Amino acid sequence: MTVQPDPAARPAPTGAPYPGAPVTYLAAYESGRELRVPRWGMADVVIAVLLALVVPTIVLGAVLAAGAARNGAVVLLLSLVLPWLGFGLWPIVATRLQGNGPTLDLGLSVRRVDVLWGIGGGVACLVLGTAAAWLTERVVGSFDSAAGDALANADVARWVVWVFALCALVGAPLFEELCFRGLAFAAIARTASRAGLPAVPWATIGSALLFALVHLEPVRIPVLLTIGLVLSVLRARTGRVGASVIAHSLNNLVAVLGLVASVTIPGF
Repeated sequence: MTVQPDPAARPAPTGAPYPGAPVTYLAAYESGRELRVPRWGMADVVIAVLLALVVPTIVLGAVLAAGAARNGAVVLLLSLVLPWLGFGLWPIVATRLQGNGPTLDLGLSVRRVDVLWGIGGGVACLVLGTAAAWLTERVVGSFDSAAGDALANADVARWVVWVFALCALVGAPLFEELCFRGLAFAAIARTASRAGLPAVPWATIGSALLFALVHLEPVRIPVLLTIGLVLSVLRARTGRVGASVIAHSLNNLVAVLGLVASVTIPGF
């Protein structure tokens, strides 16, 4: 006897969930939505990082070779924006071509609760990051970020300072979180799960460590790792990158205000 399928029955969802998957992906799966099994992974994390590091090196080298001033506005802004090709563009391209897009696969979504978590996370980043910076200074002496040094030593127009501030408060948090708490967190979680390892702890620590190392500022690794761990915990707790984007932006705000004041206010 042949059993005819019930046309009213919900089809079995495709694209199996995994530990550490974004809540957006899990919700789509549980609703029975047709999902593509994500084919992106650690190789795409490597591509994103290489694009973020190699492309700026090549372009800035060409700009400097053409005679641009080392601390000029063009070099300063390009050094901030060009890494977004890897951090922001590649995660979007990879998930669209090999998965279900950044909203579902990377948790690119914000809910009201994410705002509260983001504010709390931003405060935690500032407090713990300041503590890590204080401890680091006890060992290596005074230091600043590469971006802070570049802007403080640059002779640029005021509009460049404000564009720099906007990039640091909006662009950098969004694209870096899309890469590290989106693509890297999910890729590490999937890889760890397949290896029989605890996915969320590995993804939390691994994405934070990658975030710290990719900045290529050895002296600041303790600070960046501390901040990265807070941001990764937010991703693990909420299942989205919205809270970590907000926390990242708030963490940058204090430094940006100090930089803007020092550059635009004489005698500050």
